[in-house]
Amino acid sequence: LQNVRIDPSSISFQMWKDIPVPFYLSVHFFEVLNPKQVLKGEKPVLSQRGPYVYREYRYKTNITFNENDTVSYLEYRHLFFQPHLSNGTEDEYVVVPNILMMGAAVMVEKLPNIVKMFLSGALASLKQQAFMNRTVGEIMWGYDDPLIDAINTIIPGLLPFKGKFGIFMDFNNSNSGLFTVNTGMKNISQVHIVDSWNGLKEVNYWRSSQCNMINGTAGEMWPPFMSPTSLQFYSPDACRSMTLVYEQSGKFKGVPTYRFVAPKTLFANGTDYPPNEGFCPCMQSGIQNVSTCRLNAPMFISHPHFYNADPSLVNAVEGLNPSKDQHGLFLDVHPMTGIPMNCSIKLQLNLYIKRVPGIFQTGQIKPVVLPLLWFAESGSIEGSVLTQFYNNLVLLPLLLDYLQYILLGLSVPLIISAAVLMAMHK
Repeated sequence: LQNVRIDPSSISFQMWKDIPVPFYLSVHFFEVLNPKQVLKGEKPVLSQRGPYVYREYRYKTNITFNENDTVSYLEYRHLFFQPHLSNGTEDEYVVVPNILMMGAAVMVEKLPNIVKMFLSGALASLKQQAFMNRTVGEIMWGYDDPLIDAINTIIPGLLPFKGKFGIFMDFNNSNSGLFTVNTGMKNISQVHIVDSWNGLKEVNYWRSSQCNMINGTAGEMWPPFMSPTSLQFYSPDACRSMTLVYEQSGKFKGVPTYRFVAPKTLFANGTDYPPNEGFCPCMQSGIQNVSTCRLNAPMFISHPHFYNADPSLVNAVEGLNPSKDQHGLFLDVHPMTGIPMNCSIKLQLNLYIKRVPGIFQTGQIKPVVLPLLWFAESGSIEGSVLTQFYNNLVLLPLLLDYLQYILLGLSVPLIISAAVLMAMHK
């Protein structure tokens, strides 16, 4: 119990503070092979590119222990491209939807025609098209686009940023918000459970208090003595808490583990799974509308390749092949300590595109949830950390357990002998 508390004297504290596990971010892009045909109303044909792999370093700063058995901290992520692990370079060009343009078009669909006329005129003068051919590095980390300033001029406040746009701009060299979690000093069953995030006990993105709840941990460790049922964590990237369910017991390099996976209801719509009604407005099951926490842009998250989603989503495009082995997420956790041994968290980012009357650049595009990319954050305990973990938290308790039975076995004859001697003495 002492070793899994958030306490500078515990074995797991340094692992919690500066995560020694080598984490990797692997990104796969979906290139649109027939952009001209899509503009004419045909089905998008996609080709998966990548992976583009980044070594991810995480560390915590501003660690502050509070009087109510909690600790607050900021965790930063730094990403470094790994050419030897990647299938391609950041300088490669990929044809993808013009995310800013297509997103803005859907966002202004219900605004007055005069607004759409101004936006369409701006798009024409800036020579903006529905699809763009940019490098992986530009799409990931940002590119200069005069469209940003044009949109901010036509519709002030629509975009809360200037100059540059990139999907992962806010992911690198940044923190995931101020977490305050329980230390477990007084109640070990609450260790790592989130007390608040950015000072909030619940978020306000969704339409029900249940969906807005901040449940579970920050996704790094869990309380010890886990049961084979489920685990929860709050994900700032997904803007919600997630519940994974127990699938099977196993071992990771000799360490016993419980494997937790995503239930089919994770991204189900409110019709198929009523508790998710608060995440609506919904479309098909298997995708979640995250527009309320993504600047009202028509963005959806899902499992990669629409795994576990409504088949109509897969059939609306060509080039997807969903499978559990490649696209299902999992966490392998040591149940006695609540420490993950091996994990791969996978999510897909999708953009809803369609023809918007008054925005001529959208052509005759039929409504479709178009996959942009999917990524996996993966890591496993190895090397000296694994050795220390195994020796202190697996081997030593096992030896003590055996020793207990040995001592018990030795004590029985001694007790019997003592009883016989006492009887003889009487």
